[in-house]
Amino acid sequence: MKTGGQLIVAALEAQGVERVFCVPGESYLAVLDALHDSAIRTVVCRHESGAAMMAEAVGKLTGRPGVCMVTRGPGATNASAGIHIAQQDSSPLVVLVGQIERGMRGRDAFQEVDYRQMFGGMAKWVAEIDSAERVPEMISRAFHTAMSGRPGPVVLALPEDVLVETADVAPAAAAVAVDSAPTPAQMAELAALLGKTERPLVLAGGSRWTAGAADALRRFAERFELPVAVSFRRQMLFDHAHRCYAGDVGLGINPKLAARVREADLLLLLGGRFSEVPSQSYDLLGIPEPTAALVHVHPASEELGRVYRPTLAVNATPGAFLEATESLPDIAPRWAGRTAGANADYRAWSDVPPVTPGAVRMGEVMLWLRDTLPADAVMTNGAGNYATWLHRFWRFRRFGTQVAPASGSMGYGLPAAISAKLAHPERDVICFAGDGCFQMTGLEFGTAVQEGAAVIVLVIDNGMYGTIRMHQEREYPGRVSGTALRNPDFAAFARAYGGHGETVERSEDFGPAFQRARASGLPAIVHVKIDPEALTPNRTLSEIRAAGKPR
Repeated sequence: MKTGGQLIVAALEAQGVERVFCVPGESYLAVLDALHDSAIRTVVCRHESGAAMMAEAVGKLTGRPGVCMVTRGPGATNASAGIHIAQQDSSPLVVLVGQIERGMRGRDAFQEVDYRQMFGGMAKWVAEIDSAERVPEMISRAFHTAMSGRPGPVVLALPEDVLVETADVAPAAAAVAVDSAPTPAQMAELAALLGKTERPLVLAGGSRWTAGAADALRRFAERFELPVAVSFRRQMLFDHAHRCYAGDVGLGINPKLAARVREADLLLLLGGRFSEVPSQSYDLLGIPEPTAALVHVHPASEELGRVYRPTLAVNATPGAFLEATESLPDIAPRWAGRTAGANADYRAWSDVPPVTPGAVRMGEVMLWLRDTLPADAVMTNGAGNYATWLHRFWRFRRFGTQVAPASGSMGYGLPAAISAKLAHPERDVICFAGDGCFQMTGLEFGTAVQEGAAVIVLVIDNGMYGTIRMHQEREYPGRVSGTALRNPDFAAFARAYGGHGETVERSEDFGPAFQRARASGLPAIVHVKIDPEALTPNRTLSEIRAAGKPR
């Protein structure tokens, strides 16, 4: 006989879970006690949002659900930030939430929440385990659901009395995500579309990708000389140094790439949904009738035709679809010149960063990083204008080297970096964070120190919520309200936790400071102070204000 808490841990072990991310709570003490005797590593976080983001990053990196454990009420509320990211980014995530005893339901007991109501519109499945003997069933279903079709978050509530109840049941075997594949008729239709297109474009995004699928995309592009763009914060799906790469379709898009999307007569949307950000506020394609012939490949059938009516809808995972493309007949690529032109446009947009105001110029920082870091370095970020430098001027070369929120969630970079470093301790893991973004989850630097996760955090400090200030100056020029920040000494913050701290106030000092941080072997913060005028790569704060709407 095992307690419900022991059965939970046994079920997680059977699913191959290596670590769980948590903030402890008395509502699930029995699970914490069972973890004491388990090989699963318990990563103790500082805030439930950080724990949920770390677990969500596991889903991005591995394709299998990360596991987050939080206590009832406030703990679950705090974790909702990570649950929302998993939903928007189509990442598999399992969140285990402590719950009141079964006999107290409906009395507004201490920290009582109806999780089905709370997360019902955000998670793929929300349920409560109502008896210890059902633990294996419910954990198995949670993992299957989180991974299947369009992946996403699952929330399971754990009543406190169920966790001490006993039962004699065995855990289920590890869940395996089911692949869906195209039919021969669909591939024949794709061949016919390729045979008559003049201006094709492949747009890769979404989830359910593997290193093998990314490699198959490269082979597909090479065989047919297809231009390949990637969706917002899915840049690691295609090698940026490849001759077929056309750039990323996201915030701050290259105008020439946006024009190519509009001009395409065949758009192959592979794995993604072409939602608000990549579609430039749903402006690049007609709705519901796209202007181009649209081939939409997605692992969830309910996403096909949801917004755009496809010419050819293919319910398939990216890997299964790309494997099927190997049987396509050879076609002379009449568009090869356009592919070369798209790549030239990308290089012209991203090779040489513009010079910006101030003693620290982010373009020089990016060139130094591009020349120094290995191709397998993992780059993470949250949300903010600072991320434009990474997205536009870094060269993503390999699958699994980018962990970033398509949801646009601030505070994501540091938790994601910790998760990536724990998974790949041998690799460089660099977190980009704005001063506002970092302070959303900055206390997780303590988690990095406690776990020995030697991430390097670049805090790009301009003393403001820069993205909001940019919009503010455009809409209400000169009327600054609610966007200024008075910041701490971030390098001293790192040292206070037992990490390494550096401050950079000139471009030429960045390289030596970074190398000292790297050599320290400790979690490190490099505090990069930039001029507030350097608000974007293309326009200064003053220029944005001058062009703002008159009031």
